[in-house]
Amino acid sequence: METEGYIKPMGQPVTFERISALIEEQELTKEELLTCLRQMEEIRAFEDNIADLLGRAVLKGASHLYAGEEAVAVGTISALRDDDLVTSTHRGHGHAHAHGDRHAGTDEARQEHLNKMMAEVLGKSGGYCKGKGGSMHIADVEHGNLGATGIVGGNLPVAVGAALAQKIMKTDRVVVCFFGDGASNTGNFHESVNMASLWQLPIVFVVENNLYGMSAPFSNVSRLPNVADRAAAYGIPGVIVDGMDVLEVRKVAAEAIKRARGGEGPTLIEAKTYRWYGHSHSDPRVYRTRDEEADWKKHDPITVMREELKTVKMLSDQERDAIEQAVEQKIEKAMEFAMASPEPDSSEVFTDVFAPTRFTQTDYNKDKELLENIQSGKIDRQITYAQALQEAMREEMLHDSRVFLLGEDIGLYGGAYGATRDLFKEFGTWRVLDTPISEATIGGAAVGAAMAGMRPVAEIMYVDFTPLIIDQVANVGAKNRYMFGGKTSVPLVIRSEGGAGRAIAAHHSQSLESLWTHFPGIHVAMPSTAYDAKGLLKAAIRDDNPVMFIEHKMLYKEKGPVPNEEYIIPFGVADIKRPGKDVTLVTYSRMVLRSLEAAANLEKDGLDVEVIDLRTLAPLDIDTIIESIKKTGRLVCVSEAYENTSFINEIMVQINERAFDYLDTPMIRVGALNVPVPRAENLEDIAIPNTQRIMEACRKAVK
Repeated sequence: METEGYIKPMGQPVTFERISALIEEQELTKEELLTCLRQMEEIRAFEDNIADLLGRAVLKGASHLYAGEEAVAVGTISALRDDDLVTSTHRGHGHAHAHGDRHAGTDEARQEHLNKMMAEVLGKSGGYCKGKGGSMHIADVEHGNLGATGIVGGNLPVAVGAALAQKIMKTDRVVVCFFGDGASNTGNFHESVNMASLWQLPIVFVVENNLYGMSAPFSNVSRLPNVADRAAAYGIPGVIVDGMDVLEVRKVAAEAIKRARGGEGPTLIEAKTYRWYGHSHSDPRVYRTRDEEADWKKHDPITVMREELKTVKMLSDQERDAIEQAVEQKIEKAMEFAMASPEPDSSEVFTDVFAPTRFTQTDYNKDKELLENIQSGKIDRQITYAQALQEAMREEMLHDSRVFLLGEDIGLYGGAYGATRDLFKEFGTWRVLDTPISEATIGGAAVGAAMAGMRPVAEIMYVDFTPLIIDQVANVGAKNRYMFGGKTSVPLVIRSEGGAGRAIAAHHSQSLESLWTHFPGIHVAMPSTAYDAKGLLKAAIRDDNPVMFIEHKMLYKEKGPVPNEEYIIPFGVADIKRPGKDVTLVTYSRMVLRSLEAAANLEKDGLDVEVIDLRTLAPLDIDTIIESIKKTGRLVCVSEAYENTSFINEIMVQINERAFDYLDTPMIRVGALNVPVPRAENLEDIAIPNTQRIMEACRKAVK
């Protein structure tokens, strides 16, 4: 079979003059050159061993092998400093090994590194991530490997965020982002390269073009023959390099890294390379010919480097044999370690989902005291919900220099209700950062910056747009701590506004909080008052976990009492906004106001309704609800979200499981109708729970 668009290896002649010039120009020692050869041979042996395990069904799950591409990882990473950062892909064993090996200062440490890699691929407790990440998610965040991702293109925005963190912190560290040719056709690629170019971030994008995205030839999915040609659209250099020649790769990478470190911005390097195996173990490789494979194997990067070193008399046959023998022994020891390493203890299934709480008993006591003072009228300073948010952000930005804001139109425009305009004037461009309209990369940049030591607060203009950041915030940000065995934290906040009330129709009026409560690893806060908005946002910024912070667009102008003194509101503590004895009414966000109005009206009829404001949905304070039900025997739940998928359904399930015997009547829910939010104001009012519907539900509960 003929493969349309087949790209032949670049393969330059191995001459004494060319190789000597490459070595001299890069000032490489013989030890450094032999290290590169050894690393490539170790990667190859590691991958061949994994292929054997897959073939014998000893290893389960997916492993995407890097054999054939070793020169790209080794050449690039050998040009980095020890304090630089990398992000990797599902085909990431080569990146992980080259990076980890350079941080291992002794032979014993190098062996330990290989042991941990092998154990992780096999899902064992001795692995880098305690067996929770596996083949596609090896990470060593402590040493600058921010991890691999199983999502094609998923690491690009993360790398941008890590580079943004370096720019803000004014370091001279560089981030290298590895990805495949398939990722270059994703939106993440274009958003990320554009953002990195715009801000001249210290990042090097390395696309490993192995000619096929799964089975599709690159020529079938791109009009341009080279990914590097796309760099021109973003005003950055695009360089093509022979990805089978480690010395050529290293030269190009070193130049790009120097450029990035010097403040000149990103470079897009395209390494033309080839994978020996299929996309995964189950891939029969019917889309490429065996002649094509044989042609590329003539340019095996290990063979190429051996020939280069022999040509300049830096590799003897004895040295070559010694490297091969040592590599074989290392892989055997790594396998022995991995097979002897126990599977993770069953208790590990629950660990590492969230970073440890920072909330203290003092915080809980303070919140309780302040709520009592608000109810008694002792706190009389009245500010709006929007002002409370601004105060929270300002205080935390003054408190911690790592806190910065990013989002669309948050500078002079000020974002939602101008909440960030004054902050932009006070703190400047690099603490209040206007971004392009690139939701996925805003979310991913927040993840990367958080993993690199910052505490970003990202604004997504409407909660309706947050599905665009799910890959980054839910699949990467929320899962990395767990997948990496608890060895990283992702302290970020996503601010967004939700809900109806402004007659702007279905694309800007939804309540999608239940979407975000679906993902373990994310906290979800939804304040209803100015006091709660300030205290919860301050807590969110200080938390070491991703937080989805959803504000209601109809609450920004609402005023309420907020103390002058410092306070935060710990997560997972509901507030009884109105005590009562007949009905427990559980709600949150704007529906708190409507529920309180309903309760006041029902009081005239002799019905005493207790209104509980959840304040945070994850974590959920289910105990306060249960204690209330013990008193009232009745439960009504109110939400502005669609009835069929609202978070209140989860509350009712938990009550059914834990407090059914305390109920005197069936539970009742009041949610939005299962229709897109309509533009017409009269229809919008019908679609969203109103005071009358809440009152009717409470009356029904007591019948």
